[in-house]
Amino acid sequence: MRGKTGMEQLDYTLKKEAYLQELKDLCDLKGYSPQTKKAYVFHTGKFLDFCEKSSLCLNPESVRSYLLLRNISVNSSRLLYAALKFFFMEILQQTAFAEKVPVKKRIKQLPKVISQEKIKELLSATKNLKHKIIIELLYSSGLRLSELIDLKRKDLDFDRNLLFVRQGKGAKDRVTLMSASLQRDLLRYYSEYSFKTEYVLEGREGKYTKKPVQAVLKNAGKQAGIQLHPHMLRHSFATHLLEQGTDIRYIQKLLGHSDLKTTEIYTKVSTKDISRIKSPWDTL
Repeated sequence: MRGKTGMEQLDYTLKKEAYLQELKDLCDLKGYSPQTKKAYVFHTGKFLDFCEKSSLCLNPESVRSYLLLRNISVNSSRLLYAALKFFFMEILQQTAFAEKVPVKKRIKQLPKVISQEKIKELLSATKNLKHKIIIELLYSSGLRLSELIDLKRKDLDFDRNLLFVRQGKGAKDRVTLMSASLQRDLLRYYSEYSFKTEYVLEGREGKYTKKPVQAVLKNAGKQAGIQLHPHMLRHSFATHLLEQGTDIRYIQKLLGHSDLKTTEIYTKVSTKDISRIKSPWDTL
């Protein structure tokens, strides 16, 4: 019996795996990304463990208690909320969930941007060719980390200076830029490396994973005196395009944003217009 009344207690040994399998199947039917499915299954499983240990019912009140006990960041809390909302509304059919359980407001933070001078410093300090290409792809093409590691050699068009992103965020394809400098380094990389897979970046066991990329950037950032994360290079790509006078609607397409409002955040960190303004101190 499903928990439409909100009073169903979890028969742990029988219900947990069945619930999680149903959640996986529904994620697949809706075409959710592997990352989303993995996160939803993980968080829902943890919540079901909590209910089993505490003998709580599967209802919004239990979710409220669980969220209050979790000492996690706002972004992590919002992801947890999304997973449990999906479970309650789609699997348990408790449609009043959203009304009874509030979600934390998103913190409005400006994107962290690196100057072009610092980008040059990062690249010049990176001697390993593969590591240099990682930085170039993230910055010169505006790729997300997941898009970088999923990038295949067949998706690079050297004749038209284009890079194709297949099934990016939101299961969308898009086209972005491939700089001349990146092309030269890629061709040199191709000539020196023997590939075992169809991907641009490979590790010892096949396709690269996120952790090695994050480690490369962490090490490169140390040499340049900054804490470097993959999305900082994507933010810098967008901001520097805007400062060069590129129409924001083109930047939206290059980044793969569905809503122009998402791209407009870069107008708040661009110094193109602010740098022209003189401080009143300088006019005294």
